[in-house]
Amino acid sequence: MTEMFEKLMNEGLDGLGLTLSNRQKEQFYQYYELLIEWNKVMNLTAITELDEVVTKHFVDSLLLVKVIPNLDSASYKCIDVGTGAGFPGIPLKIAFPNLEITLLDSLNKRVGFLNEVIGTLGLEKIQAVHGRAEDYGRDGKYREQYDLCVSRAVANMSTLSEYCIPFVAKGGHFIPYKSGKVEEEVKQAESAVKKLGGEMGEVITHILPGTDVERTFIPVKKVGITAKKFPRKAGLPSKEPLK
Repeated sequence: MTEMFEKLMNEGLDGLGLTLSNRQKEQFYQYYELLIEWNKVMNLTAITELDEVVTKHFVDSLLLVKVIPNLDSASYKCIDVGTGAGFPGIPLKIAFPNLEITLLDSLNKRVGFLNEVIGTLGLEKIQAVHGRAEDYGRDGKYREQYDLCVSRAVANMSTLSEYCIPFVAKGGHFIPYKSGKVEEEVKQAESAVKKLGGEMGEVITHILPGTDVERTFIPVKKVGITAKKFPRKAGLPSKEPLK
């Protein structure tokens, strides 16, 4: 772990009110090295500069602590839908080892990368699975089995809700990571969220520590059971978002 990396991590963590052990910071550094190495042969991220990876991937992923303050003490079961290179799921697992995490991605090559990270970092109670949210959301092993569903995937709120809310157990939360202006998107998704058994909470916006970048969270509480017909078959939620 380089001095510069440690300095950047500490600044970001201070901004979140978090303290990590040296071992955890080492795991973040190993993750960074693997990300850069694998990125040479496959498209994992456009963000590769050290300071940007720390801020826009690692610290950004951990911002969830501003929405759910007891992440370090609760043993939540959490699924990260459309995890890509592992954000926010792997940073959350490193920082809060008590979380039990499923990483779901539709590209098998990325799942190979995620498994390499999990093995190299020695992470436990975390699995990477290959498949589409529409299929896994209908599978009894995953459907309504999670306290938390998170996603940094790029999709409108209606589509993302249909991918994600079916995974959440009643009383749990779906928390999408959004950026930019979300008012219109939130308004358009209200009916879809309701149909899926969710209830939208207050929009929460935070500035990424040390930047002027805004990150917005739209917490959705699961208040009912998701109707069997959702999620609809693969491709439909994005082609024809629920209204």
